[in-house]
Parts: sequence; C-alpha cells; structure tokens
Amino acid sequence: MAREGDRSTGPEVAGPEGPPDIRDWRLRGDARNVTIALGSTVVVAALLVVGVTHAPGWSNVRETFFDWGQFTSTFPEIADAFLLNVKIFSISEAIILVAALALAVVRSLPGPVFFPLRALAIAYADFFRGVPTILVIALLGFGAPALGLKHVPTSTTFWGIVALVLVYTAYVSEVYRAGIESVHPSQEAASRSLGLSRWQTTRHVILPQAVRRVIPPLLNDFIGLQKDTALVGILGAIEAFNQAQIDVDASFNFTPYLAAALLFVAVTIPLARFTDWLVLRDRRRRQSGGVA
Repeated sequence: MAREGDRSTGPEVAGPEGPPDIRDWRLRGDARNVTIALGSTVVVAALLVVGVTHAPGWSNVRETFFDWGQFTSTFPEIADAFLLNVKIFSISEAIILVAALALAVVRSLPGPVFFPLRALAIAYADFFRGVPTILVIALLGFGAPALGLKHVPTSTTFWGIVALVLVYTAYVSEVYRAGIESVHPSQEAASRSLGLSRWQTTRHVILPQAVRRVIPPLLNDFIGLQKDTALVGILGAIEAFNQAQIDVDASFNFTPYLAAALLFVAVTIPLARFTDWLVLRDRRRRQSGGVA
C-alpha cells in the first residue's frame, strides 16, 4: 500500500488525448499512416513518370513543351506580362468585395417597399452568372469603344476589369447572401430589442458574422478570378497568356505556355492552401464549441 504523500506509485493521469499508452498507440498509428501515404505517393508518381517518358511520342512532346532553352528565353517577358494579370486581379478584387457586399445587402432588405431593388439585384445576379465570362469581356471590350462616345475609355485593360467586376460581383454577392442568411434571426431580434436600428443591426451584428463565415468560399472565388484574368487577352491586352501565345507563334514551340501556367500556379496554389487552412481552423473552432 502506498504511503500517504508518495505520489510516484499513484495512477497516471490521462491527458486530453487519453492515457499514455493510448497516446503512444495513436502516435505510432499516425507515423505509420504518414509513411504509407508518402510511399504510395512516390509509387504513383514513379509510375506516371515512367508511363509518360516511355510513351511513343514522348521525344516530340519533350522538345515541343519542355524546351529548357525556350523556357529561359521567354520566361522573363512572360513574367513581366504577368504583372498585368496581377494588376487586373488586384483592382477587380478590391471593387468586387465592396460591390458584391452592397448587392447582397440589397437582396436581404425586407418589406414590399424594397421589392424593386431586390428584383433588380436578382436580375443582375442571374444574368451575369448565366453569361460566360469570356462573352462579357468580348461584348464590353469590343462593343463599348465602338460606340465612339467622347468620354468612353478605349483601354482594353479597363474594359477587362469592368467585365470581370460585373461577372464576379454576381457570384460573390451570392456567397455574401448565404453568409447573411446563415446568421440566426435571434441575433437580429436581440439587437432590435436593445434599441439598434435595422441598419445598425446589419452593420454591427449581422455583417461581421456573415463575412467571417464566408471567407473561405470568397477565397475560392478569387482563385477563379486570378485565372480568368487571362481572358482579357482576347481584347489584345499583353498579359501572360497573350505574351506566351506571341512567343509560341514566333517559335512554333509550346514551352511558353508552360511558363505562363507556372506563374499562375505560383499564385493560386498558395492561396488554395491558405483557404484550406482557414476551413480547417473554422471546423476546429466549431467542434471545440467556439463562437461561430
């Protein structure tokens, strides 16, 4: 029998992950799973490499798409052109965030007096979500300057940004609206009972919760926006894809397309992983009983 005060012979206290033996078993299981995952990934990658490099036409594909000399000679100018993609993306995103939120708030206005505004907002969202982005860019980029009006800009970059803003405002407004509708009605009722006006309730209670909940899907939309900046090239703007196409036409080699693709991937993959991290953090907070 252990003496009073002798703590060395007492039972081990289980931590948050269970007793020590269970924790050790879980750690060994996690290590085994990681090893299996890495091993299977290496095997699949090796099979893909062997399958591609032993294909009958691999030599032609390698010369046409993976010419290192062509890559190094064209990459700098494609990278310079990619700065236009970044510019279009940055300006469009800043405008879309505000315009889409305003559109979502309009669609959430209650009462028959606001029906005309809600109807216009619904018609706008339905129309621009239904028309392909490339068609909106073509119609505005070629049609608006053709009007010949004195104060209408003729810049292809300007009309490319306008088209992207119109299309993605419709998509992002639906994301915002889903966030607004996810806030429980009791939040508004409690705020109104404290004397806040409808606008104060929306601004200080509803919107902060709604925006926080929709950040991951918003980032997914902006990943798509970053890629769609390449569509502005149909208007003649020298962005990354258009510059790559110019280089391809000059050399009859498709390696510049690979260079442009790598630039887009360098931006979109980190943003995608950041989105996954936000989703995981939000899921853990909800599972732990944190505030939504």
